Parts: sequence; C-alpha cells; structure tokens
Amino acid sequence: MVRHLGALGRDRGGNVLLIFGLGLPVLMGLTSAALEYGSLVKRRTELQRAADGGSIAGVNQFKLANTDDAAAIRAAIAMAQGQAQASTDRRPQVEAEVLGNHSSVKVTVHESVPLAFGKLLNVPQVELVVHSTAKLAGTTRLCLLALDPTRQGAFHLEASARITATDCSLYSNSMSASGIQAENAARAVSLSACTAGGYQGSSANFTPPPATGCPALKDPLANRAKPSPGPCIILPAYMNPKRGEDGPDNLAYGANVVSGNVTLDPGTYCGGLQITKGAQVLLRPGVYIIKDGPLTVEKKASLTGTNTGFYFTGNRAGLLFDQDSVVSLTAPKEGVLSGLLFFEDVDLIGGAVALPLPKSGKGAVPLLLGVVNTLLPGLPSVTPLREYRIISDEARTLLGTIYLPAGRLIIDSRKPIADQSAYTVIVARVINLYDGPNLMLNARYASSDIPVPEGVGPSSSDTVISH
Repeated sequence: MVRHLGALGRDRGGNVLLIFGLGLPVLMGLTSAALEYGSLVKRRTELQRAADGGSIAGVNQFKLANTDDAAAIRAAIAMAQGQAQASTDRRPQVEAEVLGNHSSVKVTVHESVPLAFGKLLNVPQVELVVHSTAKLAGTTRLCLLALDPTRQGAFHLEASARITATDCSLYSNSMSASGIQAENAARAVSLSACTAGGYQGSSANFTPPPATGCPALKDPLANRAKPSPGPCIILPAYMNPKRGEDGPDNLAYGANVVSGNVTLDPGTYCGGLQITKGAQVLLRPGVYIIKDGPLTVEKKASLTGTNTGFYFTGNRAGLLFDQDSVVSLTAPKEGVLSGLLFFEDVDLIGGAVALPLPKSGKGAVPLLLGVVNTLLPGLPSVTPLREYRIISDEARTLLGTIYLPAGRLIIDSRKPIADQSAYTVIVARVINLYDGPNLMLNARYASSDIPVPEGVGPSSSDTVISH
C-alpha cells in the first residue's frame, strides 16, 4: 500500500490537466479580449470613413450656388450618420462645424461601444471618437480673375480705389512681375489673392498680400454657349421724345436712342443702345444683344432690369455707365445667359474701333471702347480690347457674373459699386480700378436664386481631407 501511494505522488500526468483547467478561463478571456479589440479597431475605421464622408459632403455644399453654413452642416451630419449606421443598430452622435470662411467643414463622430469582456473589469463600454476636416483647396470661391497672361497690371488699382472681397478670392493669370498692381492709397481686401507672376504694392495695399507663382487658371467660362443675334430691333420714334435737345444725338454712343420713360424688350440692338437725357428705362427679362455699338447710360438716365443678360458682339461693342446714371441689373435665372450679366463675344475682326470721350466723362483714362493695348498700362501689345467702363456712383446692384474675355473693365467712380448685390463675379482680360470706388464682390450665394456659372464662385475648388 505504501509503495502504491509513493508512485501516485511521483506521477506528474494529472498536473497538466490541472494547470490547463486553471488556465482555460484566462486563455478564453485573452482570446475574447483580442477579438473585442479587433472589433473596436474595425469599428473605429468604419466611423473614420463615415466622418470623412460627412466632411467631404459638407464642404462640397460650398461648391453649390445656393448654399449656406446650415446647409453644409446638415449635409455633413446626414452623410456621416448614414454611413456610420450602415453596419450597426447603434446611433452614433455626429457634430459638424464650418471653419475658415466657408472653406472647411469639420465632423466629429462619437459612439459608445459596449464591451462584453470589459464588464468583468468593470469597464462596460468604451467611447470611440474620430474627427475629419475637409477643405476647399486651390482658388477658393473665385470672384475675380484677370485673364491676360503677360500684362503688367492685368489687375490694377490706383488713387483711392478699393476692392472688398472678404469671402472670396482674387486671381491674376499674368506672369508679369507686376501681374497685380496697387498704387497710391488703393487697397484690396480679400479672402485670398494669387498671381501667376508677382505683385507691386506695399503691405498697406493688400490684406492679405497676394501669393505669387500660382499656376495660371484656365478660363472657366470659355465653353459657354453664345446667343445668336436675331433681326435688328427698330425703336419707335416716341421712345426718343427729347431728340434734338442739347444738340443732335451722338449715334457713336448707341444708334438706338431712348430719352423717354419706356419699357424695352429683349432682342438685338444693332448699332448699340443709348439711354440718355433723363430717360427711365425698364427692361423685360431676357437676353439683350448689343451689336456693333455700345450700351450707354448717361445724362441722369436710369436702367433697371431683373433677370436680364447682355451679350456684346462686333468691334464697336462696349459699355459706358456714366457718372450721373443709375443702374440696377440682375442676371437671368435660366437660358443661354443663365447667371451671366455681361457676356462678350471674344472675336474681334481687324481690331476694335475707338470711341470719343463723352462730355460728361471723367477719370485719368479716356473712354475708348475697343482701344489698342499700347494705350493701357502694361507691356506693349497689338491685341485689341473692347472697353467696359462703369463711372456711375449709383451702380449698386450688379448681380451675376461679368465675363469679358477680350475686354478691359474699368471702374472709375467715388462710391461703392455692386454693394447691394448678393454676389458679383468678374472674369475679364484686364481689370482696372481708378479714382475712389469701393468695388464690393459679395459672396452671399445662398441669398440669391441667380445661378453661379460652374468654375467660379463657390464651385472653383478641389476638396482635400485633413484629419
């Protein structure tokens, strides 16, 4: 008996089973913990993907014309919640906020995940938190673009001229060392400014200073369809009741002369359109083709139009809103000129034609519709330019996009211009501001039903993610 008890004491085989039995719960716990950890990692990846999707969806709302911060936040939250709930019954908490003057959207996703193994350690759940920020990169909210690739001062300000574009960006394609110029007390205030070349001016002239060496932008509106001129409109004689007052009408400022209080219809105005001698003109909605002559508003006349667009064609085409005129215009909501207030035919045959200086004209640069570039600041060139000159101190509403790919836009007044417009976008060959205007390029796209052409305004940026 003693011998058998001794043999049993020396037998170690049962210890293995004992150790295994004692270690099995620990092994199972570790395995459960590893599986649960893997599940948490997988879930965190899903939530991060949802947050990324939400931030991108939110910031992309700012590429749409009629949007605001609230719309971007709603889109971001809806997208993130939808993606986060795709693989679970839990409802994560999603928060979104707009950063940086409508240029970024940040999304934060919270989710409480219950832990089976954690209950044993008095940790019943874990909080997963992920963040994602998407931003618009590049020419954020483009509202002014000077297209000329070589000219000094393709975008030029002098005297006390001012441009205010606090929610959008200014851009010059000129490779010149002075592609953007500001002289004297001129000032440009913007969300950002960029030039393909360099800029001339002091720190007092720019807020913020322009970035230099930026890549030139393709003309964002080059593929816009053109309206086709129709039969020439012949105005009845009663629309010019002041014919002959103060001397004969100067047809160089528009062959169709209006000096009464009238309503005009869309159509083709051959030889141009001259609104003068205190006339009060209301435009019916539609497209006005100004062919082979300028559109002129002068001598205390007024021009008002809602959902009206102007197409300028022919060598003598151009524009003058003289200093004592009153102008209020909004672009069409639909049709070939949808979103375009002014649209210029880029073709010039044999060079543009000069127009004499009007009696009431003012400013440092004479009015020459279609002058040759050698008369302008910048490098000598033989490229002809039509001229579009806004001298009026009462051009407060210019709602829409001004597209002048072969034109020189001159703003030469003493009061705010376009400040009562929800938005104004300018794309022109050359842009000059003289005297003391404050050109207000608002970017309140959501407050207007006038569409913004693709490629400018809020739709001119790429989207990038930064966590």
